[in-house]
Amino acid sequence: MGFDRLSGVVSGYVNFAPSLSFQVERIRFMEINNTPRQIALPLVLGIGLAAGVLIGSGFDSKPIAGNQGGDIQKFREVLGLIREEYVDTLQTQKLVDDAIEHMLEKLDPHSTYIPISERTEVNENLQGNFEGIGIEFNIFHDTLVVVSALSGGPSEAVGLRSGDKIVKIGDKVVAGTGLTNSQVMKLLKGPKGTTAVLQVVRKNEKNPMEFTIIRDKIPQVSVDVAYMIDPEIGYIKINRFSATTFEEFQTAMGDLKKQGMKKLILDLQGNPGGYMNQAIDLVDECLSEGKKIVFTKGKDKKYDSDAMSTSKGDFEQGDMIVLVNEGSASASEIVAGALQDNDRALVVGRRSFGKGLVQTGFDLSDGSELRLTISRYYTPSGRSIQKPYGDGEEYSSDITRRFRHGEFFHADSIKFSDSLRYETANGRSVYGGGGIMPDYFVPLDTTQNSRYLNELYISNSVQEYTFNYAGVNKDRLIKAGYEQYLKNFTVTDAMLDDLVKVGKGNKVTPDLADLKRHKQAFQVNVKAQIARRIWKNDGFYPIFNETNEVLQQAVKLFDRIPDLHRSKL
Repeated sequence: MGFDRLSGVVSGYVNFAPSLSFQVERIRFMEINNTPRQIALPLVLGIGLAAGVLIGSGFDSKPIAGNQGGDIQKFREVLGLIREEYVDTLQTQKLVDDAIEHMLEKLDPHSTYIPISERTEVNENLQGNFEGIGIEFNIFHDTLVVVSALSGGPSEAVGLRSGDKIVKIGDKVVAGTGLTNSQVMKLLKGPKGTTAVLQVVRKNEKNPMEFTIIRDKIPQVSVDVAYMIDPEIGYIKINRFSATTFEEFQTAMGDLKKQGMKKLILDLQGNPGGYMNQAIDLVDECLSEGKKIVFTKGKDKKYDSDAMSTSKGDFEQGDMIVLVNEGSASASEIVAGALQDNDRALVVGRRSFGKGLVQTGFDLSDGSELRLTISRYYTPSGRSIQKPYGDGEEYSSDITRRFRHGEFFHADSIKFSDSLRYETANGRSVYGGGGIMPDYFVPLDTTQNSRYLNELYISNSVQEYTFNYAGVNKDRLIKAGYEQYLKNFTVTDAMLDDLVKVGKGNKVTPDLADLKRHKQAFQVNVKAQIARRIWKNDGFYPIFNETNEVLQQAVKLFDRIPDLHRSKL
């Protein structure tokens, strides 16, 4: 394994596994095409979780050894017979792809095959940018609407505006055709330098307008938001570990320190992982020199490594809390485990996913990629946090089982074997074998779970209502300023009545009893979504985080930090 500097930072990244389904009795927030959505629960919720730490690609193929030559010859014979003798004409490439995928399923849940047709899309999420026209969009009543032209992007440069309705892309009519988000992405994304011609209907313009947009690289941020909770406590939320995460984190830290930050809450809830070196660099910022961050062990010694902290850290002293939950995986667990084992941060929330396998990428001759598990990683105390995966069905349903077993609600429902016990630097007990167990457990709060609110989100009604409200009131709200909005703006009963009407227009049956029972949740969500339309994530999260029960508890726990220097919390 190679390192990109003397500190031993592993070059690589985490790839993403197939979705895992589980039920949770809770309104969940997701981002789909940058459009926040609530998911109706209890429904099956698919979450893409990290599959492993990828440490390189393009390794030279090894010569076929031992009995492998015979195995491969047998496969060639079968494939040849199918091609020449089978009754129907088949695309054998599809058979080969399916065979590879089925073979990898017999190894572990995170060794994966990526066909050439999917490779760009799979890798794009972690590269820190994609190539396209640079808009945030939504689909209202079968109409593609520009939510915003991304700052500095090609669409902003040609004058595309919020509220513009895109009716044609190239020669394809997209209005009233049942267009999906994924179809829009395929039409709008494309290689840098290529052109997209859009026909747009704009309010108060009599005739459609045509825009020719030259596609370019569009940055994707992994730090969702950074802001001061109070005069001393800063908050940073990271959604994944992409190629630019550490740089974004440094910028956010610098800004918060200028505002007087002395304590930090790092929110990794729902973060599925990403580039390993980005996670290690982040931890290095928070540890003094010479502390172990993570190490790996494989069958081949070249995959063994140790990552140690350097002297470069800019936040080695301030109090720190890390938030995790069942959706925090892989690189997120490297961060939480390293800071926990070094007694540097209090970990708060619920047990993390439990992903401790390491993959490397091998380029195949046709441009596809094999990501093969080649080692395991361990936290500084020696823990492997990989949960058992011998039974694939049991592995994929683990989160569901945790929920049904009551783990999301009661810390004492989680049992660890003494054989998996390890000690932190100061002698506190921690356990391996299945995720990072937080130092302070926060149960899942189900009291504000509103089925009606979920339905309004799924039908796009909340997005439509708040988009329109912000469009009409934007100038007034901007003039008053965000601080005034945050402190004094109230979502009125009349506004909620209008939301109900929008929902009815989207075929959502009103449930006024549910609305009355969960009125506060409705008000927080509507207020947060309006703020997002005007002030982006900087406006959204300080309001939406009123529903983040793990964060709300964490703010009260800084007086527990001294306990990190004792053997028990």
